[in-house]
Amino acid sequence: MNLVFDIVEILKVTTVLFAVIDVIGSIPVIISLKQKTGSIDPFKASWVSLAIMVVFLFIGQSILNIIGIKVEDFAIAGSFVLFFIALEMILGVKIYKDEIPATASIVPLAFPLIAGTGTLTTLLSIRAEYNLLSIIIAIFINVVIVYFVLKYISLLEKLLGVGGIAILKKVFGIVLLALAIKLFRKYTGL
Repeated sequence: MNLVFDIVEILKVTTVLFAVIDVIGSIPVIISLKQKTGSIDPFKASWVSLAIMVVFLFIGQSILNIIGIKVEDFAIAGSFVLFFIALEMILGVKIYKDEIPATASIVPLAFPLIAGTGTLTTLLSIRAEYNLLSIIIAIFINVVIVYFVLKYISLLEKLLGVGGIAILKKVFGIVLLALAIKLFRKYTGL
């Protein structure tokens, strides 16, 4: 196990994970979830996503191997989840139905929005390139950022206003849709 403190490597991994997690781009989805369920728990969502990412970092490949799923299959399944979330954002239709509002902090917020298949697949990929300590620190830094965005989502909602949220939702819905298609194409060879 390689545990070397390297600030440059930590910054690189933090940047990669920040781009993949894309909590800023997820603000419209988070606001929409908050409106549907009444509230979200920033602490629960952040720490559950942290746990998912760290556990997957250590045993993700083994779990996938045991159940006979390739990373590519996992990424394709994730592309479908992202695709449907994007459709909700763009078209304003409700596809995801959660009967128990209390779970919104876990599903779909902690997983698959924060610690989604893109993030988990990225963790498996960067584990071969960067040392473990850098990855763990980068995960923690990103979870702290996520926590603060979730904690102050009401303030962000007020700053953006109804029109700003609607615009962000459509724009990031298209970006999310493009990401879903990119993931699908990358792992299907289309």
